[in-house]
Amino acid sequence: MHQEQNITHTLNTQPIPMVKPHAEFPPGFLWGGATAANQCEGAWDKDGKGPSIQDVLPRGGFNPRTATPTPDNLKLEGIDFYHRYPEDIALLAEMGFKVFRFSIAWSRIFPHGDETEPNEAGLAFYDRLLDELEKYGIEPLVTISHYETPLHLAEKYNGWVSRKLISFYERYCRVLFERYGHRVKYWLTFNEVNSVLHVPFMSGGINTPKEQLTEQQLYQAIHHELVASARATRLARELAPDARIGCMILAMPTYPLTPSPDDALAALHAEQANYMFGDVHVRGAYPGYFMRQLADKGVQLEITEQDRQDLKNTVDFVSFSYYMSTCASGNPACGEREAGNVLGGVSNPHLSVSEWGWQIDPVGLRIVLNQYWDRWQKPLFIVENGLGARDELVQANGELTVLDDYRIEYLRAHLLQVREAIADGVQLLGYTTWGCIDMISASTTQMSKRYGFVYVDRSDDGSGTLARYRKKSFDWYRRVITSNGAEL
Repeated sequence: MHQEQNITHTLNTQPIPMVKPHAEFPPGFLWGGATAANQCEGAWDKDGKGPSIQDVLPRGGFNPRTATPTPDNLKLEGIDFYHRYPEDIALLAEMGFKVFRFSIAWSRIFPHGDETEPNEAGLAFYDRLLDELEKYGIEPLVTISHYETPLHLAEKYNGWVSRKLISFYERYCRVLFERYGHRVKYWLTFNEVNSVLHVPFMSGGINTPKEQLTEQQLYQAIHHELVASARATRLARELAPDARIGCMILAMPTYPLTPSPDDALAALHAEQANYMFGDVHVRGAYPGYFMRQLADKGVQLEITEQDRQDLKNTVDFVSFSYYMSTCASGNPACGEREAGNVLGGVSNPHLSVSEWGWQIDPVGLRIVLNQYWDRWQKPLFIVENGLGARDELVQANGELTVLDDYRIEYLRAHLLQVREAIADGVQLLGYTTWGCIDMISASTTQMSKRYGFVYVDRSDDGSGTLARYRKKSFDWYRRVITSNGAEL
């Protein structure tokens, strides 16, 4: 999509209107970036780690799994963050990161997921990672489960379809809070928890093929995840009382395709499918519209009285990813279906797109921030936002770099809208760009779909030195952080 300056980009770039800011970012705003263990760590079978569902997804979460891990799966090596993390954390510190979001690989701690005792070598790795972050004064933001369900739990129990996973996850969380609770303030229970509706294997470890999965099974799995998340929140309050626990939602605002009331209703229903996950995490009970939807589907959840009590353990903040918006229509024949980040929808004719078909909508981020703040009145945290692009390594001023002005433009446009949302009264804790260092794409398992400020020399065929190079956006983001967002 994006190459050096003398190469034509395939990105459909319509001018993005810039707005005059009306507010500043608050003091103590947490600037940083985000990663996921399965996309960057590599070392998939080292130091006692067991296989995860990602190790059998060589073509991404939308494609069928393989029987066993195969050499063509780039995630098996990733960018070798497992061995190179000191170098990478030093680069993040050079940019001035205040916070670094990473995930803990569940199968590094419990190789099968159902053991009673954890793997000490796995725990020790994250001790070393936290040591490195503390050396530079970088706040850790830890995702407990980021599309990394141990493969054994998928194959033996059918993932979150089984109620047994609640206790396995609870045991895992107990180990994490006891080991790291005094070192980690911010925790997220599940990455993009609502994505299980669309990618049940990647998100929920559900081994039943999607086309064979019943809605009863799917929504029961969702219920088990929500109960597990609430139990984790309760555990954190007991074992790490200073910690703050958040949920994490895939945000994709849905606009009516036309002013038709039918389109407006379709958009509302699409939004409610995602709102539900936040409503339960924040309010502690299922909303009425969701129960109506279940009844219409003929789904009867198995909910115990203990489940209802557990759900009352609500989160301290709401975090979310934001990459794009979408549209909905009451007429299934209307509109062209769009590509995008897990959730589907109808293409918006007013927006430009990336090479991978993701529509670019900075204003949508301001809309989401206002919607979520008004709805839940909980502090918000943007934990993913960024542009996947084909970067070209070039010589500039005697050094290898990437002239990624397109990334700077994308991030600047979104951050200006974030600043407007703050002026609207939204309480925002921080902002972590997705893929602050290049790593393997979750949706396509490509290396060429890059998001980072740091270029990693690895290609889609697995070749490369894994050397790191600062992109032009590296210095830009450093200035943004140093100025607390004043220099966008």
